[in-house]
Amino acid sequence: MSFKHRVTCRMVELRDARQEWKADRDVWKAEWRARERGAKDSGAAAEGGPMGPPPNGFALLPWLLMGLGAFSNLLQGKTANPWIGGIGLFVFNSLYISVVFQAFDKRRREARYTLLIAMGLLTCGLAIAYGGSWLMFFPLLGLAAGAVVRGRRLGQVALGLSALAGTIGGLKEGWDALNIAYGTFLSTMVTAAILSLAEAVRELRAAREELAHRAVEQERLRFSRDLHDLLGHTLSVIVVKSEAARRLAHRDLDAALTQVSDIESVGRQALTEIREAVTGYREGSLTTELDRARSALTAAGIEPVVRQSGPPLAAQTEALLGWVVREAVTNAVRHSGATRCEISVDGTPERVRLRVHDNGRGAAAEPPEPGVGGTGLRGLTERLGAAGGSLEAGPAARGFTVTAELPVLPGEVEPDAMLEPERAG
Repeated sequence: MSFKHRVTCRMVELRDARQEWKADRDVWKAEWRARERGAKDSGAAAEGGPMGPPPNGFALLPWLLMGLGAFSNLLQGKTANPWIGGIGLFVFNSLYISVVFQAFDKRRREARYTLLIAMGLLTCGLAIAYGGSWLMFFPLLGLAAGAVVRGRRLGQVALGLSALAGTIGGLKEGWDALNIAYGTFLSTMVTAAILSLAEAVRELRAAREELAHRAVEQERLRFSRDLHDLLGHTLSVIVVKSEAARRLAHRDLDAALTQVSDIESVGRQALTEIREAVTGYREGSLTTELDRARSALTAAGIEPVVRQSGPPLAAQTEALLGWVVREAVTNAVRHSGATRCEISVDGTPERVRLRVHDNGRGAAAEPPEPGVGGTGLRGLTERLGAAGGSLEAGPAARGFTVTAELPVLPGEVEPDAMLEPERAG
């Protein structure tokens, strides 16, 4: 292959590499603009400040000025065989630019080792042939190596390049080569440290943005669950009591007015609960939910039977069980067609178990999943699962049963707490 043909091939490669750099630069800019818009929307930019320009090889291009001494020697005719030196300078700069630009892409970084080795061989050849200002290519080689090599091999590479620069420089310049060796080691280590730190900071900021997005999603999910459970139960009670008031209005006006008064009370309580749910501070009381369940079941013509036994429960446990009672009773009132509903709460020092069973047909308004139920029961399953508990719901031998279990965490129950007497209603 002729020298002219090799130069032509190299020029084609450089042209392709330049086009690839432009494409990568456009991708980086687009990604950066998207991340900036996301940071502004989420408030991350205001909290943590600007994230800085997108990382790319342009930051390492100014260091090519270290080769101006060799270029000056070429122009002044102080270099033997200037055409060879000029081609070597051109090829070295081309390899340097290619390596440092690709070093910022994790997928292509390891593929740059071949070009890095070629840079090392070219640097050794130019330094041995010319010496003097051409030895400054070793610190440039260190910059490229620091941009590409990360991790455990960095120290070995830095020491190896420094020893190589010191050996060749010592043969050409004597003791002055110590500065070249030190500059090579320093450029390799400092470049790798700065780029690694910048990459770690960007990854941490990206992780923070991801956590912020997940927090927003979790808050939306919490609000949707609370709103479903609150409004579903409350509206069902209001509908049932409205129907009862309509039926009683012609026969017993006082009883109808009592139902209307209950509707007003339920509506006011629902407004309070929705406000508390929006702020995230709602903690339900199991006793209150059981009393509401009795009222809702009675108004729907369903006989309530409530039994509660066991030690006192923590507020969080009562709140979770209260959600289960609310959802199960709402489904029983709306869909079951039952005449009797039994609610039992059995607690031990280790676990507490809630069971809601009605003798209806067990139909659901939403297509149930095996063992889980509709949307409300799915949300409750996730709530209890996060607390280490479980929820099972499905048709029983006679009706429909919802069973919830939760562990009693250490410190929730006082050692001397007495079991409450069994209550029925």
